[in-house]
Amino acid sequence: MSLSLCMIVKNEAENLPRCLESVRSVVDEIVLVDTGSTDQTVAIAQSFGAKVYSFAWTGDFSAARNESLQHATRDWILVLDADEVLVKEVVPLLKQAIQQPDYLVINLLRHEIGAVQSPYSLVSRLFRRHPAIQFSRPYHAMIDDSVAALRQQEPHWQVAEVTETAILHYGYEPGAIASRDKWQIARSTMEAYLAQHPNDPYECSKLGALYVQMADVERGIDLLKHGLASVKPMENMAGEADPLSVHATAPVEYELHYHLGSAYSRLNQADLAAEHYHQAIKQPILERLKLGAYNNLGSLMKVNGDLSGAKAAYETCVAIAPEFALGHYNLGTTVRALGHLTDAIAHYQTAIHLNPGHAEAHQNLGVALLKLGRVEQSLASFGRAIALHSHHNPQQAEHLRRSLKEMGFQL
Repeated sequence: MSLSLCMIVKNEAENLPRCLESVRSVVDEIVLVDTGSTDQTVAIAQSFGAKVYSFAWTGDFSAARNESLQHATRDWILVLDADEVLVKEVVPLLKQAIQQPDYLVINLLRHEIGAVQSPYSLVSRLFRRHPAIQFSRPYHAMIDDSVAALRQQEPHWQVAEVTETAILHYGYEPGAIASRDKWQIARSTMEAYLAQHPNDPYECSKLGALYVQMADVERGIDLLKHGLASVKPMENMAGEADPLSVHATAPVEYELHYHLGSAYSRLNQADLAAEHYHQAIKQPILERLKLGAYNNLGSLMKVNGDLSGAKAAYETCVAIAPEFALGHYNLGTTVRALGHLTDAIAHYQTAIHLNPGHAEAHQNLGVALLKLGRVEQSLASFGRAIALHSHHNPQQAEHLRRSLKEMGFQL
């Protein structure tokens, strides 16, 4: 089976080489739709042998992505953005998967580099080239709607998952987070779509979460609750919920409950927040996708004095994803509060190994070491914390420096 890479880009000269290098020996064709670049994006793409097409931007991501599909000629389509790379170790699994005759879509696990709360997502980015498969939705472009319609007509098609990390997404790194202006564009685009599709639970989830993020919490809660009420799995011939349909709606239900948990946490309504986090965790999706709910539930328990419950939640996080730095940090702070300083130090050190720039982990490691009388190591950790705070939080750096001075230590 042959493979086309389909991309849409604009002014991605900085990111594009890394992306294309990751697929150079994997794909048989690169189709790149440029929506108005003024930098070296097109030249870079052509240097990798890409077929480049110009497309006037209309504000609709699906329209641009569908344009790229029009020019693809291979059996399967891989979709990447310029700030993503394909993980080379997963390539043999992907090549094996696309050989399966009844596979229509292979969902890929994406690692959101720099995302603190929810570092993994599952994306429909590898699929068979089929005239019925098209992107829909102007902002969160996705093939899922057309895939669902096709499978109703041709039920032999299967949707598979690759549970190893396949894509690294760098869009959450510092400097790449959405600006307030981008939030407003997303909001207006999604509101226009929702006006035409008022009972779409996916759109309710995304727009409701955005409202909460923009501090319009009550409006966000109303929309998220409406989304939950709109989730209706299809029924089979016996009038029961179709298992495939339940599996398809579970990710949306998870997101709705997760965002409701976050919204109620903002309102300090701990019981309602915990209830929704528990409901999110119950959904039949990959465990790595639930890290945000487990982590936030642990934080909720810790704030409310349930240290044992918080410890269990954080332990679940690091069992699911040993590379989850925040889980180790939070577990460290919890076991330290329980008086287990040696365990706390071990988790802080793991968090720092995974994320060397985590100033709070260095600072709390310093506290734990000091409590054990390991003064020299403690001061070294405090020194690294001050250096990191100085770049992002100078006031905290100065506060820490003063506190140490008051205890008789000079850095």
